[in-house]
Amino acid sequence: MKRRLLTVTATVTLLLSGCSVDWQGWAGMKQQSKALPYRESGFFSDDRAMRQPPPGTVPRDRRGKDRFFLLGKDGPDGGFVEGNPLTLTREVVENGAESFEVYCAVCHGVLGDGRAQVARNMGLREPPSLVDLPPHPDGYYYEVISRGYGLMAGYEEKLTPEQRWAVVAYVRALQESQRARLEDVPPEARPLLLKEGTP
Repeated sequence: MKRRLLTVTATVTLLLSGCSVDWQGWAGMKQQSKALPYRESGFFSDDRAMRQPPPGTVPRDRRGKDRFFLLGKDGPDGGFVEGNPLTLTREVVENGAESFEVYCAVCHGVLGDGRAQVARNMGLREPPSLVDLPPHPDGYYYEVISRGYGLMAGYEEKLTPEQRWAVVAYVRALQESQRARLEDVPPEARPLLLKEGTP
């Protein structure tokens, strides 16, 4: 009986210690100082509450994925990888198209040709046409999408690595579609294209 009473007392004490009850000068967890996201914090020398991950650490969502997949670079020299690590399927390209239309088409145009209202309104420099770029490896496009380039912001925080690689696949599809000749189209699809091109 005595043991049970001690257990109940200890449990109640632990539960109350997390409440905002002022017990012996301790106001509980509700009143403790804490760092809130995007707020200042005098605890750190740069006065920022949000911290960068320690060097060499890997976020949980990136465990088990190699450098090639996460950075678009490979080898000791850190050169860009040539190919896309995703298995290219229609679904992957369509997923890339969805992300492209949300994040990229506003500036680069729906066809990737740089023709967009936002692009026309940019005073400093218009976004380039993605279909007229010099040849680059897939890893280069992945890094630009991740980290940004020039005035373009990076989308590493908005798109997962899989989504960024899917956008790369879609950009490649856009490039091929804009450079394709009628002879490159499968014979069964040519009548449809010819019909659409007729006034």
